[in-house]
Amino acid sequence: MKILVTGAAGFIGMYAARRLLDRGDQVVGLDNLNDYYEVSLKEARLARLTDQPGFRFVRLDLADRAGIDRLFAEEKFDKVIHLAAQAGVRYSIQNPHAYVDSNLVGFVNILEGCRHHGVKHLVYASSSSVYGGNQKMPFSEHDGVDHPVSLYAATKKANELMAHTYSHLYRLPTTGLRFFTVYGPWGRPDMAPFLFAGAILRGEPIKVFNHGHMKRDFTYIDDIVEGVIRAMDRNAEADAGYDPLAADPATSTAPYRVFNIGNNDPVPLMDFIGALEQATGRTAEKIYLPMQDGDVPATYADTSLLDQWVGFAPATPIQDGVDRFVAWYRDYYQL
Repeated sequence: MKILVTGAAGFIGMYAARRLLDRGDQVVGLDNLNDYYEVSLKEARLARLTDQPGFRFVRLDLADRAGIDRLFAEEKFDKVIHLAAQAGVRYSIQNPHAYVDSNLVGFVNILEGCRHHGVKHLVYASSSSVYGGNQKMPFSEHDGVDHPVSLYAATKKANELMAHTYSHLYRLPTTGLRFFTVYGPWGRPDMAPFLFAGAILRGEPIKVFNHGHMKRDFTYIDDIVEGVIRAMDRNAEADAGYDPLAADPATSTAPYRVFNIGNNDPVPLMDFIGALEQATGRTAEKIYLPMQDGDVPATYADTSLLDQWVGFAPATPIQDGVDRFVAWYRDYYQL
């Protein structure tokens, strides 16, 4: 197949593209290489793809309507894995327009490309942040997500609603994946595992928010990518048993699905820091701070729907994943 992977220079995008190339698919990778975090890391990820047969890179912004349409018209993609977005909860508070341009305008450009050019299945990144103020644990796709606590979360919920509209109107199969705290080698520098590892290895203090009373459904990158590829391979389908009088947010009479993709095993933040301390052989100096705006105390994914759909079963223990991540970090930054 010929597959478009947007955000190919990103963390999950690079791994997804590599996995597709390894099995013989053609991949066009799209990214705008913006400077939200260090561009050199994005370029280093991209270098792991550009030397692979079957890969072509296109530098393009999602908000470039004409450019996106031209790309779809020329390439005739079979399927699309849409991972490009302006990420980050806290950044969305200071820079809301970046999220509108990328996550809303950019997403409708991708939907239009799929609609007009015969794409058989769109898989796109949603986020655990859509659960916002929900406190019922574990988070389930059957529950409503009507109380976002950041603009980033609101744009991700909007993506799910936009995808449903296109699935309904144009019968475009769409699958949304709500990612839960992905970590591992080549990860994102704005996320806690990366920030903590760097500080610990440099002998600097780490900031521990909500005084450490946090839980996250940390999910190792290899497990995530396995789920992404399996979801792409099975096109979304209408739910024949859907009851409009008891509407289920997870399914539809349209070829639309949305799934949690996480570890189904939340880890206390202090335990995760302990795993980093064990992997680095150093004790972290901790600065305890209140909860930040837009953050939530816990995430916990019920992944039973994705397991039933494609047999998704994450299998990487936290300490194993952290050990691999720290080994990569030491090597990459020569620490």
